[in-house]
Amino acid sequence: MAQVLIVGSGGREHAIAKAMQASSQVTTIFCAPGNPGMLLDDIQTVAIDEMDFASLAAFARDNAVDLTFVGPEVPLAAGIVDYFQAADLAIFGPHQAAARLESSKVFAKEFMARHAIPTAGYQLFHDLPAALAYSAKQPLPQVIKVDGLAAGKGVTVATSLEQAADALRHAFAHTDTVLIEDFVDGFEFSQMVLVGGDNYVLLPTAQDHKRLLDGDQGPNTGGMGAYSPVPQIIPAIVAQTVKTIVEPTIAGLKADGLSFAGVIYVGGILTANGPQVIEYNLRLGDPETQILLPQLQGDFYQLIQALMNGQQPVAEWQRDATYLGVVIAAPGYPGTTEKGVAVPTLPGADYASVAGEPGKLTSAGGRLMMVTARAKSLAAAQQAAYRQVAALDLGPLIYRHDIGAKGLG
Repeated sequence: MAQVLIVGSGGREHAIAKAMQASSQVTTIFCAPGNPGMLLDDIQTVAIDEMDFASLAAFARDNAVDLTFVGPEVPLAAGIVDYFQAADLAIFGPHQAAARLESSKVFAKEFMARHAIPTAGYQLFHDLPAALAYSAKQPLPQVIKVDGLAAGKGVTVATSLEQAADALRHAFAHTDTVLIEDFVDGFEFSQMVLVGGDNYVLLPTAQDHKRLLDGDQGPNTGGMGAYSPVPQIIPAIVAQTVKTIVEPTIAGLKADGLSFAGVIYVGGILTANGPQVIEYNLRLGDPETQILLPQLQGDFYQLIQALMNGQQPVAEWQRDATYLGVVIAAPGYPGTTEKGVAVPTLPGADYASVAGEPGKLTSAGGRLMMVTARAKSLAAAQQAAYRQVAALDLGPLIYRHDIGAKGLG
């Protein structure tokens, strides 16, 4: 029987832990540092920071942990997988060199160019005056990207030259490497892939909602809700995405000596010329994980173990329903958030930045919980999720009212 350690503290990690818990092979789930909302599901939280690699590795060794699964991008970019592997501990995730596909926009763009993977054109800048001069001559909209991890908030789609200039000034106040990318019009979707060297398993398609407010207004966030599968991404488009993006990415990693056992998340966009890559992530998405992993008809722990052992697992996903989730966030998110606001306790929800204890949870950060529903159709799943939300005493907590609307359009 197996013991599993999940690294991270958010809703994604809550969902990963629940998926592992469903395995008949798993006896104990630890989550470091976790959050008190996870206690509702008998997940054991461990007070170790996700960046304290030495303490995490010591915990895994001392508690005979059979598998460590890393949720967030920051420890991956900092080399947690390399650290664990050097200590001969089993861990699922990309090593630091491969994690640059997410941690460096420039590295990702150069990787895609090298391996003929479709993506938008771009120019790279290291000083503000040159970037402003280029921007002033380019058509609108323009996409301004900071080179580095930004928790899903490092991208500005500028619809005016003034907005582009403001975004560039803000970007260069924090970094010396900024991309100005061609705007690509299309339908955005997420295609996540569990990989183990040459072997891979596709997850169902999903669509995240990055903007804070209804109608895709307001600032970018880490994600305000998601649904899956996406009706517009029909099987033929998935097959095209696999052929032109997923398999060339896996082959490119192998050619560059970067193969690993972990996750490739293709942030995709369906254009008139077919699917393109907006960005790569090298971990499961949050909030998409919360509505993806419940669709697995099988043993998640066994699937991960097979990929780590160089085997091709057979994974079956449900095909009869839509899953939809609505994120509840603290007042002020994605800026400075209000702490100590009461957060409802809801069995089945996935919790994130909360403090306290079940029954007395309070806000401790931005995104607090995700309410999910499953139904025969997207419209029915949307209605079911919002019925649950309406029944909660949310006070000043905030959420979007239109999760799933694009899929219904």
